[in-house]
Amino acid sequence: MKVDDIRVFIPSKDYKVSQSFYQALGFKMSYVSDVLSLFESGDCTFFLQNYYNKQFAENLMFQLSVLDIQEAYQTISNLNGFDMRFEPIKQERWGKVVNLWGPAGELWHVTEFNN
Repeated sequence: MKVDDIRVFIPSKDYKVSQSFYQALGFKMSYVSDVLSLFESGDCTFFLQNYYNKQFAENLMFQLSVLDIQEAYQTISNLNGFDMRFEPIKQERWGKVVNLWGPAGELWHVTEFNN
């Protein structure tokens, strides 16, 4: 078996708000159906679904690898009007990370790895 891609399905507490949130982060949204949207940035893609389960959403974690953590932090800190939270850049032995909780409670580890 040769794997070409893996795409995750992310839940949304408020579908329209989550669509706006991910677009504000810089992802391009494409319509799939009334209950599913595809988001892309470069070669990275994921689906946003109009589905919510609190326990599932709040235990869902992703690692988003970026080339410039300062740029990512600036984008995140300039987001307004969303029920989300984030922490300052943290230095780890393997790189730098910003923890970002999205509108459904999903946790993104926005990471710049050491070279």
